[in-house]
Amino acid sequence: MGGGYGWHCLYAAEHGARKVIGTDISQKMLKVAKEKNCFPDIIEYRQQAIEDIQFANASFDLVVSSLALHYVADFAQICHKIYACLTEKGQFIFSIEHPVFTAHGSQDWCCDSSGAKLHWPVDNYFNESARQTEFLGHKVTKYHKTLTTYLTSLLTAGFSIERLIEPQPADYLLDKIDGMRDELRRPMMLLVVAEKA
Repeated sequence: MGGGYGWHCLYAAEHGARKVIGTDISQKMLKVAKEKNCFPDIIEYRQQAIEDIQFANASFDLVVSSLALHYVADFAQICHKIYACLTEKGQFIFSIEHPVFTAHGSQDWCCDSSGAKLHWPVDNYFNESARQTEFLGHKVTKYHKTLTTYLTSLLTAGFSIERLIEPQPADYLLDKIDGMRDELRRPMMLLVVAEKA
């Protein structure tokens, strides 16, 4: 879901998946994904918003979404849809922008007059609503939710939470990429592995 250029679809096909369906709302991204598709008998791409997915019950062993679900207003509804379309013990694996990262909305550091990064702003954390920000030079709408909302939505839908990860940069990257040490000052992403109980 929100498969973009199809990297996860290709990975699944390369590792033995019998059938893969990749969805994304962006026609441009899907065009690139289709051009890269070296498994046309296995991978099918559909232009579709995450909110509009409709699949038969128990039709997938795995549902993956990478950095797309913070663009969805009703996460709980998506959890119920995914739960229904997963087989028993099927997994829902997703990454989102961490609620600490999305809370303020500006998604930028607070800096002093010289431009030095002072701290990451966390404000209106419990105000779950749309946040306007810029991504790749475009104004976009993201939906901030608390950690409680994400986890409760999964549990209410019937999932068990198998893993929860707040990834940090690898040590070898800290001095290799400018600004990478600042990524240790606040969580940017959250990865979740949930299983159909």
